[in-house]
Amino acid sequence: MLSKLSYSRPYAEELLGRLREPRRFLQVVTGARQVGKTTLITQVSERSGLPYRFATADEPSLRGPGWIAQQWAAARLMADGADSDGALLVIDEVQKAADWAETVKRLWDEDTRAARPLRVVLSGSAPLLVERGLTESLAGRFERLHQPHWSLAEMRDAFDWSLEQFLFYGAYPGAAPLTSRPDRWSRYVRDALIETTVARDVLLLSRVDKPALLRRLFALGCSYSGQILSYTKMLGQLHDAGNTTTLAHYLDLLAGAGMLTGLQKYSGAEVRRRNSSPKLQVFNTALLTAGSRLTLSQTRARPDSWGRLVESAVGAHLVNAADMGVCEVFYWRDRGREVDFVLRAGPVVVAIEVKSGRAGGTPPGIAAFADRFHPTRSLLVGGDGIPLDEFLARPVEYWIQP
Repeated sequence: MLSKLSYSRPYAEELLGRLREPRRFLQVVTGARQVGKTTLITQVSERSGLPYRFATADEPSLRGPGWIAQQWAAARLMADGADSDGALLVIDEVQKAADWAETVKRLWDEDTRAARPLRVVLSGSAPLLVERGLTESLAGRFERLHQPHWSLAEMRDAFDWSLEQFLFYGAYPGAAPLTSRPDRWSRYVRDALIETTVARDVLLLSRVDKPALLRRLFALGCSYSGQILSYTKMLGQLHDAGNTTTLAHYLDLLAGAGMLTGLQKYSGAEVRRRNSSPKLQVFNTALLTAGSRLTLSQTRARPDSWGRLVESAVGAHLVNAADMGVCEVFYWRDRGREVDFVLRAGPVVVAIEVKSGRAGGTPPGIAAFADRFHPTRSLLVGGDGIPLDEFLARPVEYWIQP
């Protein structure tokens, strides 16, 4: 089921179409760990009809600088012995290989000059690091395809999940079969997903002077997902003598790994947005619940916990869309009045308030925001507004139409 659905994601059809075109660009697939990148690329490689070589740099220690050249040389032999369509080289978790971008540029340019029909797909689970290599060394030579975390519709199709299961267990397809044993599921998310991402996609490949602080910041961010927290208060909670610049940098690293981000306040002044207290938001609600030590039924019985989970699920839906460039996501607060999320896509501005229970009338935050900024539309999700499952089942593009 997982394998079948991975291929049915629209990103698979897009990648397959690109590989069937004449060789023009490197194809780069990015996304967080465990969103199905490797499965998708493998299936697309098989469906392409091209002879292909699959190599992964995802090892505990970084690959040496000659490793990519070795894989490329083997793929060149395949291309030279193939028909006019050539062959395909796939390098998984390419950011783990030393000097990968410079090496890929040199080899790609050599093949371009030689008119060798070798197509190349690179993948990476640290989008910020991959993007850095692409923009610094491979400008004009690549197309990027970013995969977000799975949606409610995809988890329903694959696992027949209810809305409540999606809210609590999140959107990691590999962890879904473990939910019948919640303790085992939470250990898997903490050890195989969270710890692996932090240790191998953030700490191993980025300069982090205070790794313990980054780990505590992530745990704090999950605990406070859906809440606005100033950097000063974060430092107080974390009991560290760091500074706000360090925390902001660590949040950027966590966001680049598809784990945790800090939304900025919507304002007419760009400088005020950058300097505002962030609203913490997970990319996948499993990151929040796996560390809570509560079961689904226990969380459902606590209105405050359930309300925060509902808002975090809506936020995760939105920030995954923002990660793909669909829109920008903010929050808004002024004098005690608040709007949970503000979307901006070009001239379109959408204000969103999330309710987990019944609430009559227009929320005061929405009314105040409308008076001040005149958004394209205002949405109430949950409660007496748009049903939560309907909102999550539709792509964000639907809600930001002009």
